[in-house]
Amino acid sequence: MRHFSQLTPERRNALFHREPVEFTPDSHPSILAVALGATLYSPATRPALADDVLKQAARGVVSMVLCLEDSIADAEVPDAEDNLVGQLRELAGRVPERLAKDGLPLLFVRVREHGQITALVRRLGPAVRLLSGFVLPKFTEDHSVPFLEALTEAEAACGRRLFAMPVLESPELLHRESRTEALVGIARTLDKYRERVLALRLGVTDFCAAYGLRRTPEMTAYDVQLVASVIADVVNVLGRADGTGFTVTGPVWEYFRPQERMFKPQLRQSPFLSGRAEDVRAALIEHDLDGLLREIELDRANGLLGKTCIHPSHVAPVHALSVVSHEEFCDATDVLRPERGGGGVLRSAYTNKMNEVKPHRAWAERTLLRGEVFGVAREGVSFVELLAAGVK
Repeated sequence: MRHFSQLTPERRNALFHREPVEFTPDSHPSILAVALGATLYSPATRPALADDVLKQAARGVVSMVLCLEDSIADAEVPDAEDNLVGQLRELAGRVPERLAKDGLPLLFVRVREHGQITALVRRLGPAVRLLSGFVLPKFTEDHSVPFLEALTEAEAACGRRLFAMPVLESPELLHRESRTEALVGIARTLDKYRERVLALRLGVTDFCAAYGLRRTPEMTAYDVQLVASVIADVVNVLGRADGTGFTVTGPVWEYFRPQERMFKPQLRQSPFLSGRAEDVRAALIEHDLDGLLREIELDRANGLLGKTCIHPSHVAPVHALSVVSHEEFCDATDVLRPERGGGGVLRSAYTNKMNEVKPHRAWAERTLLRGEVFGVAREGVSFVELLAAGVK
């Protein structure tokens, strides 16, 4: 699989200076953690779950979470488990093993209890080959170990690699008096199980719920100061670029229009094709995308990569804004040139900024890894062109 695989080779060639690389569920974790991109959540109760997975794969989704937790009612859990097992078995019967590696999204199951991990793997039998891992709720040092041990047991039982994606959403992380101790405890646990952890997810809706808050479509998570402070501390402790950190993904965006393809026609119309930034921004505001776009930009500025999504219309903006611009690529490659290993300062290729070799090295390495996974845009190719191409 690869990002923007829904495009023809000719269209990709027109958009990308360097095209996104191919990857599979067996690729190195450092690639997969970046490649998650817009992770689309779907309730495990959906009666046509197998069809949904295939449909979203064709639209460019590369990671999905099939949810048994907050997206369904407590009384629905047994039926949801049965449906999940049945739908994944059906999907495995329809999709050859080779295509499962090349053409299906990375699939994860969000569980409620640690016992669900081993039970689901046992019930899935050979269909477990479709799973890349499990999303672990309300992750804290005390709560997490049974989940991670169950994951280890399930992996040994089925003979395939299964990743954990912990969700950081507990009140201990939000409350000022317990946050530092909670983060340090989580860091200790994650370090012990480092090889199993693919990425960390943020449960911002739960953070807001603890104080009876909910951001409006005009506000990002960073406008809610309580939430912004938690994100900053999570990245501070768990997202460091010194080799001890993990990929931390962006919070969910809760708002969408009922019409999933709401902005496809507008992308072909004059406000978007005019090239005037103010016209593009005005059109996006009209269609409720402005808040989402600002939050995606702020996610990356604050050290987050990828995003939790609850609607397919959010996927294309996340992926379009994940593509490395030609300017970013030039800056990153300049910083990492072997002859610059001794440090120093140089003027950027675009002659509009200073690139300082040693301080910007970690940024450059992360940027080139993102460019490997999402591609590098050709000079002059805009976000709007990438967004229009990604809408299907």
